[in-house]
Amino acid sequence: MKKRSIIDILIWIIGAELTGAVSALLSGGFSDFYEKYRQPPLLPPGWLFPVVWTVLYAVMGFSAYLIYSSDAEYAQRKRALTVYFIQLGLNFSWSIIFFRLEMLWAAFGVIILLWLTIILMIRLFRGISSAAAYMNIPYLLWVSFAAWLNFMTAWVNRG
Repeated sequence: MKKRSIIDILIWIIGAELTGAVSALLSGGFSDFYEKYRQPPLLPPGWLFPVVWTVLYAVMGFSAYLIYSSDAEYAQRKRALTVYFIQLGLNFSWSIIFFRLEMLWAAFGVIILLWLTIILMIRLFRGISSAAAYMNIPYLLWVSFAAWLNFMTAWVNRG
């Protein structure tokens, strides 16, 4: 592993956090959204979402840093980080499509692509750093839950 730099670590973590923050900003009010629509079963309280996402984005950023700073071959790191950035882009777009544009079924399609991309990212990360891969399991589980909430929100509000 290359020499660790706190600046490099912070760049990766802050980059991921900013992605989430800008996406949330562009998505609009979450509480307004759920006041308009019937809520799906098991919808957690609104305060939980920013807490969980803040932790998940930090972990995502740190895991990407581990890949970036590893001694793996450049091509292997590049492939893994390309998938990381693709999933980050899908993640960024999902909340805008779901909350701002209110395209519930389109958002469900995006979150399924996101879920598949996270699985691929974890697989590619595992080939470089087991720690980086396993750090993203909670992210996969949370997105699985979010996909279920997305589907159920679209389903109970179809019509």
